[in-house]
Amino acid sequence: MAEQRVTVEITDGVADVRLARPDKRNALDAAMFAGLVTAGERLKSEPGVRAVVLSGDGPDFGAGLDFGMFQAMRNGNRLSTQVDLPASRGPARSAGQRAAYVWTEIPVPVIAAITGNALGGGLQIALGADIRIVAPDARMSVLEIRWGLVPDMTGSQLLPELVGRDVAKELTFSGRVVRGEEAVALGLATRVDPDPRGAALELARNIAGRSPHAIRAAKRLLDLAGRVDLETGFAAEQKEIDALIASPNQVEAVAAEFEQRPPQFTDPVVVH
Repeated sequence: MAEQRVTVEITDGVADVRLARPDKRNALDAAMFAGLVTAGERLKSEPGVRAVVLSGDGPDFGAGLDFGMFQAMRNGNRLSTQVDLPASRGPARSAGQRAAYVWTEIPVPVIAAITGNALGGGLQIALGADIRIVAPDARMSVLEIRWGLVPDMTGSQLLPELVGRDVAKELTFSGRVVRGEEAVALGLATRVDPDPRGAALELARNIAGRSPHAIRAAKRLLDLAGRVDLETGFAAEQKEIDALIASPNQVEAVAAEFEQRPPQFTDPVVVH
């Protein structure tokens, strides 16, 4: 059932991941949670993957929780807790948290392409991406307050990093809808494009053509920024650069530049 909710196609190092429930605006139910976690866990160690594009089938990225989940809450039931998943090794433990946070744990860049609605849980999944490309008329909202809830899919912790604590509070307390240009101005999105998925795939292909070791190292370093002290961050920077200099892919990058030809990189060995 999980495979029906999320599809993954890998072409030339780019994993094209799609929420595949367009008839329900890609609303999140137990099977969608399981599908997202399964897809993300697979891509953590999938050989040859150099970039990931995350989008939704149909007009919407994700309209939030399925109505059935809300109906169950009225009786005190959290259907998301009934999702059968392997034990988590990371900080995210609930199914909803893992469905969003797993994208931050993938070692290569993840680009979310957002069209239509990205509301509530749908927005929180998008927050797990490294980059968010949005349509001008996309509708993004921390919608949980309208249902008497709070963001519980890692959004309460990740959103302030992007937009600042005060803006995160304003969006969370009000539940108001933010569209493309404002989302970029606030830091909620990276840039606007009339064709977010096309732009995301183009960027992903560009990334896939770079040294995969350098791209992974860059993601590790940038994810440390602001989360560790400067001494630790600077030390990590030197460790990464020492490992890259004179490595086969770094030598190939220099040679390809001087010879004006496409580089031929080798992918990291995946350790399961």
